Amino acid sequence: MRIFTAGISTETNTFAPWPTGLRGFEEGGLYRGTASSADNGTNGLVARLFKELAALDGHDFVEGLFANAEPSGPTVQHVWEALRDEIVSQVRAEGPFDVILLLLHGAMVATGCDDCEADLITRLRATCGPDTTIGVELDPHCHLGQALVDAADAVILMKEYPHVDYVERARELYGICVGKAQGVVRPVSALFDCRMIGFYPTTGAVMSELLAHLREAERRPGVLSVSFVHGFPWGDNAETGSKMLVITDGDEALAARTAEELGRRIYAQREALLPCMPGIDEALDQAATLPGCVVLADTADNPGGGAPGDNVSLLRAMLARGIQRAALGAIWDPMSALVCAEAGIGASLMLRLGGKCGESSGDPLDLKVTVRAVDPSHFQIGLGGSPESMGLSVWLACDGVDVVVNSVRGQVFSPNAFTGLGIDLRDKRLIAVKSSHHFHARFAPIADTIIPVATPGAIQMNFAEVDYRKRFDLNYFPRVREPLG
Repeated sequence: MRIFTAGISTETNTFAPWPTGLRGFEEGGLYRGTASSADNGTNGLVARLFKELAALDGHDFVEGLFANAEPSGPTVQHVWEALRDEIVSQVRAEGPFDVILLLLHGAMVATGCDDCEADLITRLRATCGPDTTIGVELDPHCHLGQALVDAADAVILMKEYPHVDYVERARELYGICVGKAQGVVRPVSALFDCRMIGFYPTTGAVMSELLAHLREAERRPGVLSVSFVHGFPWGDNAETGSKMLVITDGDEALAARTAEELGRRIYAQREALLPCMPGIDEALDQAATLPGCVVLADTADNPGGGAPGDNVSLLRAMLARGIQRAALGAIWDPMSALVCAEAGIGASLMLRLGGKCGESSGDPLDLKVTVRAVDPSHFQIGLGGSPESMGLSVWLACDGVDVVVNSVRGQVFSPNAFTGLGIDLRDKRLIAVKSSHHFHARFAPIADTIIPVATPGAIQMNFAEVDYRKRFDLNYFPRVREPLG
């Protein structure tokens, strides 16, 4: 058999203040047939897995474009079209293929296309015809509609949040798609709309128990895969929301019945799954009474969800309280990073920090800082153990708080976002990170307590009041108490 793989990934916050252009993909990674050998990130890990599995099974393997950009606003339309058409053109030129395996995000929006992933897959289906098996791996924070499900043969989502299982899900996708191409299985899918919009970390007790039920359902006869679509609340799309997807072996009724059963199980826990986070003052009050190391999550200014990453409200409150033995990062402020790098290690200077990108950035903070370290190409360890660039970065000492300022926008995944600059976290009482939940995987081992904080910023969690314009149907929880009756 002949197998083709490719991927385009970015998560679009349609409320973000600026678009995603080609530079965003160049910064995040553009690989044309080389991701499996040159990319140490998620795309490279999945491409390598597909390549290795194909080689073990004796299949011909062709690798296409893999592109990734940090979450931001809608992708410029001509950039999207160029990336999309590059993949479609390669498939047309080098095909036919028995199997196409795609690693996509699922929440990508362009300035002229509200559902980029469905656009790509329907074009591939038109190019390849019905005999090619098309499989897609998506992030659970996706917009999943019937058009994409109908165009693909199998769609599988990562189950965990933090997303630590994308390689396992890729292996699962490969097995189903190759099995379909060989005539061993006949995947059919059903999608159930839970009529919910929410935020569902799987490290919490309620979601952890629900996830166990999904895994149990996958062991039932005839069920091939179960995926919970968390949805991406900050992307205004007709499909925004939480859904349940089930793939069975040729049994459409079983797929529909199982999807509704599991979807309603999650729906029954909708009140318990609502985010409940303290504000900044309450969180700092709690932290002051707790022993050991407390990690605070600046959830609303998370670049991983498309926020700028330059809101300094939490830092302002920490400094006002005179908190010592603390660290905060990373504030995205390339201008300040450049100024401090130019001043040099040991320099003390007045700096206007943060508050530069728009309304969600809040006000800047004027303060005296001392430059402790400068790294022109700082990086941290991402979810899969791969290096994530933070660009030119500086460690600033600010009245008892060590602050990381970076120039390549991204959420904090790992303690070495701090320690890589020389900040010793072992004696810290308080560590604040700009991330909604992915930080949990690597910070939990060093934290005595973790507190997600309802901070100001572009990623607000009051889902009943999000100003949706393209999600025309507003019959969803928590805007409506009983949307399923």
